[in-house]
Amino acid sequence: MKEKGSDLKITEEMERKKLQDRYIRFDWAIKRLLRQKANFDVLDGFLTVMLNEEIRIVEILESEGNQESADDKFNRVDIKALNSKGEIILVEIQNTRELHYLERILYGVAKAITEHISIGEGYEKIKKVYSISILYFDIGIGTDYIYHGQNHFVGVHTGDHLRVNTRERDVIVSHLPAEIFPEYILIRVNEFDKVALTPLDEWIEYLKDGTIHPDTTAPGLKEAREILKYYSMSPEERLVYDRHLDAIMIQNDVIGTAKLEGRIEGKAEGKAEGLADGIRQVASKMKNTGVDIATIAKYTGLSEEIILSL
Repeated sequence: MKEKGSDLKITEEMERKKLQDRYIRFDWAIKRLLRQKANFDVLDGFLTVMLNEEIRIVEILESEGNQESADDKFNRVDIKALNSKGEIILVEIQNTRELHYLERILYGVAKAITEHISIGEGYEKIKKVYSISILYFDIGIGTDYIYHGQNHFVGVHTGDHLRVNTRERDVIVSHLPAEIFPEYILIRVNEFDKVALTPLDEWIEYLKDGTIHPDTTAPGLKEAREILKYYSMSPEERLVYDRHLDAIMIQNDVIGTAKLEGRIEGKAEGKAEGLADGIRQVASKMKNTGVDIATIAKYTGLSEEIILSL
């Protein structure tokens, strides 16, 4: 009995050490921890690496997207922040595929701009917006794991970049449109498959599989090693977090199954009815696994009434 008790203690200690090197996913951290001012160093470091300039967050702003709700189980997480230069930064994490994703981030940026200028104010009050999307689904065809988009006005014949004159404090100042127009960064997490040699690579590696190297010097990741430890959570918090991970896995599995069964059913029947039946079957399975009705409707295209009847 004594040996069994000793073996159990050794196993528990090994498990404890293993958990000490396990870190919380970034989507959970943004939802629960990184909104606290004391933890802004992690977010500052991430944004500094992504935007290639020193960023200091001074405030987390309220918006529809960063409000918690009962059904925000697994899919979309975002944060809206104001940096020390008065610019707005949107960070969004998308776990599963969404149609018209580019249109949605365009809408989100436009909404952020209009939310922060009052009726009657001059256009000079418009805030520059950075939109950073962390994507865990295949958005399209490309060979890189990170893409950066920005507005430029380029001469059709000369190739030069237009500079626009504006008045600031009674002085004419020349600006590039890129200093005013939004910037978009798309991070295709699942496409990262290299050895992490730069701070950017180290951050993407953490986003993909939760790895943070003990000797990291990447801005924000050293702080993350202390703040985002899985084992630092209480048993109750770990239970909720583990359920969150399970929900993501179920969601991805269900969506993948929907695609596969829809294709198989459609091919077997050779008719639209076959695909429709396949989608209904998958919707029924999603409903039985506890996926909320609104999410099922969103990903299957079925009405809530039809889903409730399944």
